[in-house]
Amino acid sequence: MSAPNRATLWGRVLADELAKGGLEAVCIAPGSRSTPLTVAFAEHPEIDVYSHLDERSAAYFALGRARRTGEPTALVCTSGTAAANFHPAVMEADQARVPLLVLTADRPPELRDSGANQTVDQVKLYGDAVRWYTELPEPEADERKVRSLRTTAARALAETTGVQPGPVHLNCPFRKPLEPIDVPGDVPDSFTETTAATGRDGPFVETTGGAQTLAGDDHRRLLKALETAARPLIVAGPADPTALPSLEPSAVTDLADRLGAPILADPLSGLRYGPHVGRTDGDANARRTVYGGYDAYVDALPTPDVVLRIGASPTSKRLSHWLRDADARQFLFDPAGAWREATFTATDLLAAEPGAVVDGLLEAIAEREHADSATPPSVDDEWRARFAAAERRHWAIRDEALAADALASEPFEGAILASTIVNAPDPATVFVSNSMPIRDADRFGRPRTADLTVLANRGASGIDGIASTALGAGSATDDPLVLVTGDLAFYHDSNGLLAVDRCDVDATIVLLDNDGGGIFHKLPIEEFDPPFTDQFKTPHGLEFEALGDMYGLEFERVAPVDFAAAYRRSLESPGTQVLAVAFDSEPSHRRREALDARVTSAVEDIVDESD
Repeated sequence: MSAPNRATLWGRVLADELAKGGLEAVCIAPGSRSTPLTVAFAEHPEIDVYSHLDERSAAYFALGRARRTGEPTALVCTSGTAAANFHPAVMEADQARVPLLVLTADRPPELRDSGANQTVDQVKLYGDAVRWYTELPEPEADERKVRSLRTTAARALAETTGVQPGPVHLNCPFRKPLEPIDVPGDVPDSFTETTAATGRDGPFVETTGGAQTLAGDDHRRLLKALETAARPLIVAGPADPTALPSLEPSAVTDLADRLGAPILADPLSGLRYGPHVGRTDGDANARRTVYGGYDAYVDALPTPDVVLRIGASPTSKRLSHWLRDADARQFLFDPAGAWREATFTATDLLAAEPGAVVDGLLEAIAEREHADSATPPSVDDEWRARFAAAERRHWAIRDEALAADALASEPFEGAILASTIVNAPDPATVFVSNSMPIRDADRFGRPRTADLTVLANRGASGIDGIASTALGAGSATDDPLVLVTGDLAFYHDSNGLLAVDRCDVDATIVLLDNDGGGIFHKLPIEEFDPPFTDQFKTPHGLEFEALGDMYGLEFERVAPVDFAAAYRRSLESPGTQVLAVAFDSEPSHRRREALDARVTSAVEDIVDESD
């Protein structure tokens, strides 16, 4: 590999090796010290480059793309505070197990702690939030050093998608000249013929990972616990992006049918939507039934006695508390053997991939059936029937609340989430902001057979970077993109809207504008005003139409009762539209509470009737 100087060599080798390892995309923020990396990636024919003016938006865009694909996206920035602006997205990638490769350019090491301009301590800048950190050696046309560079690049990519996927940080010091200026003797002509310079056919180091699974005896013991349960349950929380390909939804529903276990599927689980959902008509004997309305009724039902828990902690606090209070054996799956259950009531931690365990359980059942020694499940006849009846009541009450005349007199944000999900194209990517939107998606997003990929930043659960993450996810697929966001999150990441044009991503943006932090109406602090209004709800009084003009977006204010029609028009139109729906958060929240009370009362009647 030829290069006019050592810094250029370093950038080209690094880009070359990352491309050979499978890296397909990089997000770059402008800066001088990162010039060798920027030029190398811009020149590489196999890597898509997304240019961003704002480092925080760049990082969240990369996060969204990696979340949607399950494959690492790289990030590049210059030295100094630029690297600090990556930190929030790195934290989210850590908590949500999203593969991210962070490349921060740096000044030469001797300038640290010297007062040199734009020089800060970038060593282990992100602390324990990264899976691996290393500082690259200073550039030099030395065979051993360049082999080390290629090995480090290959290892860094592998670490992003390891047993516990997440971000990796490579700090990259460079000396001037940073541009591809010829420096005689810096890179000898003979060096271009070495293996270090050319690399190998494919990655310099090929990393092969194995599946974390259970032994056959462990599968049989787990199956025995499930088959002897009177009230078995499967709870699917938010899925890790790299785990989704290994978890076949139809296998989970097959297992649930064999066991007589309801599946409570978080909207972010990858199980609430898709062809495997099948019938959702409430028939207790129906195959492939997935339940989605549980947040409104689950604590009115009897508790399970054995639970299989897949994915991270569920979005629903009501579900988490119901499981906390259950006298049940709870099997928690985690491939990395980490603890992701904040109520601390799970009884068994299975350090294995859920997909491998589900397949193993189905194989164990098949073996026993073949040997005519299968044990029929001892499930309570009323167990699944109660869930089916509760689900049916929930959606019937919800549909009544979403009728046009009801929305005209008592609008509430949950109706918009319900309409967004039920009218989303098949297929589609739907990104939902934190705070109330994701909670309403959990409550009102009805299971569908459509191929919907519903995403949210539920690792650290912040409202920063929402638009950028959504647009990053949209950049990775040809599926239509829908973003549902609150007004504070929309304002917080307004810089990220530049990516609509700059990165050529179209979207339908549903803006729920309740003039502040409506979620705080859920908390006891609502009763203390002051300081509630000024310090928690924080009304801003902003008109967002100007953002449409600034970023070339079509902006439309829509009444709640007219949303469904406007939404369908947007989905059929080219370009990006912002549909702003205004609400008064306090009565909207009271409407949610009233619906809760109605559903709970209806489900309690079901339980009383069956008893």
